Amino acid sequence: MITPTLHQEITQLEANFCAALSDPNRLLILYALNEKPLNVTELTNELGLSQPTMSRHLKVLRERGLVQTVRNGTVITYSLSDPRLIQALDLLRSVMRERLTYQANLINEISQENV
Repeated sequence: MITPTLHQEITQLEANFCAALSDPNRLLILYALNEKPLNVTELTNELGLSQPTMSRHLKVLRERGLVQTVRNGTVITYSLSDPRLIQALDLLRSVMRERLTYQANLINEISQENV
C-alpha cells in the first residue's frame, strides 16, 4: 500500500539522490571516494576529468549530502558521507547486470531459433 510516508520518502529520494546519481562521473567519484578520501586534484587525476568539471560534480554531491568535506589549509578533502551508498549502488549494479544477462540470453535464444 502506498502510504503518505512512503510517498514523501520517495519524493525526497528522487529530489536528493536520483538527480545526484544521474551522471556516470558522479557515480565514479563515489566509488573513488569509497577507496579513500581525496581532494579535487587527486580526483581529477584519478578520473581524468578537468578541474572545473570535477568541482561541479562535487558541488552536486555535496549539496545532496552524499559527500562531506574536511578543510586542511587550502586543501579540501572529500569523503563519502555514508558507506552504505556504495552498498546501494552495488545492489543496483547487480540488478542491472542480471537484467542485462537475461536480455542477452533472450537474444541468443532468438538468434538460435532463426538459424
